[in-house]
Amino acid sequence: MKTAASSESRRLFFGTSEQVGWYFYDWANSAFSTTVVSVFLGPYLTAVTRAAADSNGFVYPLGIPVRADAFFPYMVSLSVLLQVLILPVMGAIVDYTHLKKRLMALFAYLGAFSTIGLYFLQGELYWLGGLLFLIANVSFGASIVCYNAFLPEIASPDERDRVSSVGWALGYLGGGLLLLLNLVFFAMRERFGVDSATAVRISLASAGMWWALFTLLPLTRLRSRQPQRRLPPGERYLTIGFKQLRQTLRELPRYPMTMLFLLAYLLYNDGIQTVIALSAQFGSEELGMSADELPPLFLMVQFVAFFGALFFGYLAQWIGAKRAILISLVIWTSVTIYAYSPLLQTGRQFFILGAVIALVLGGSQALSRSLFSQMIPKGQETEYFGLYEVSERGTSWLGPLIFGLAVQFTDSYRVAVLAVGIFFIAGMILLPLVDVRRAIIEAGNEVPKRI
Repeated sequence: MKTAASSESRRLFFGTSEQVGWYFYDWANSAFSTTVVSVFLGPYLTAVTRAAADSNGFVYPLGIPVRADAFFPYMVSLSVLLQVLILPVMGAIVDYTHLKKRLMALFAYLGAFSTIGLYFLQGELYWLGGLLFLIANVSFGASIVCYNAFLPEIASPDERDRVSSVGWALGYLGGGLLLLLNLVFFAMRERFGVDSATAVRISLASAGMWWALFTLLPLTRLRSRQPQRRLPPGERYLTIGFKQLRQTLRELPRYPMTMLFLLAYLLYNDGIQTVIALSAQFGSEELGMSADELPPLFLMVQFVAFFGALFFGYLAQWIGAKRAILISLVIWTSVTIYAYSPLLQTGRQFFILGAVIALVLGGSQALSRSLFSQMIPKGQETEYFGLYEVSERGTSWLGPLIFGLAVQFTDSYRVAVLAVGIFFIAGMILLPLVDVRRAIIEAGNEVPKRI
């Protein structure tokens, strides 16, 4: 009897075998976000680009003059633009053909092997680094769209907040664990007889290998629920994709509450992404934190966010996902006010503030994903999650722009952080206007006990 009870407890926490497999794609791909995008690739690719630059500091990819220091930011922007163009059409193709699992595998391994290829980024091969990053980041986004679209299939309406939160939590844990190993390896590189450039290249490749290895688990557990749908004679995947997307966009006004939630999400999530991207700059420029102090802060955020995501998952089961997200937005707004105030003066205080951010970071994103999954019509999950990803990436420039303008015109990073609070306030205004029950019913879905 005790064994059966223990087994049931584990099932209630971890979920079914398929849910566990789904969790681990977050664990797998988060290594790319942390080790590659957030820490190692930017400075290293910039150094390689500088080595290839002419006496004026320019390189010429495809004959276009680009300042060496701007090459990596341009690659990030270009990869986002490509995702905005590609993801909605890809989502439509996936929903039409029912090839969600196959395309998730295709993009996951295309991204993973491109990341492994970064090991060969050296000398003056800046163009190779830019190309591989473009492929990897676009593939990352495409695989995430397919991955998110599995959520309504593997979890009932009442399970969805918990399942989404556990997946997001494991993503923070997995990404943080590999980053920790890579930072330790980099610090001890001389003991292994490698120079700093080689240590960075090994760390970059390790993220790809981690991504490829742990993707095997979701691919063995997730199952396709519909047989592959063949193309009609004379049609091509691309033309079918555009037709399907056009039809979905025409039908979108039938779901006004889903559209309103999407608007609220793109605003408050833009604030979240801005804080993630520019908090290190705030710490170094405003508080005078050294480069050695920032990696421990980043690691702490990863591991605290693991517990934060789990906590908000349980909170949503108690008060509903919408209310839990609103609580997180109140905390986000309070963080920007505190960062503006004269109370924040030291690196230690900023470290504590980072822990508070980490607590709400995963929860607000994981619950947004699960709440959106309740509001979308069956059979069109990948298309709608394509729009969801585009709404995130398509406005990801707005928060940094507001931050940059505030710094330029006020010469104050504190005012810039306070300005970012506008996005959280906008979310707090719009989200209460979303009638979640109505949105779920309009989409033809079952209403969960807690919303």
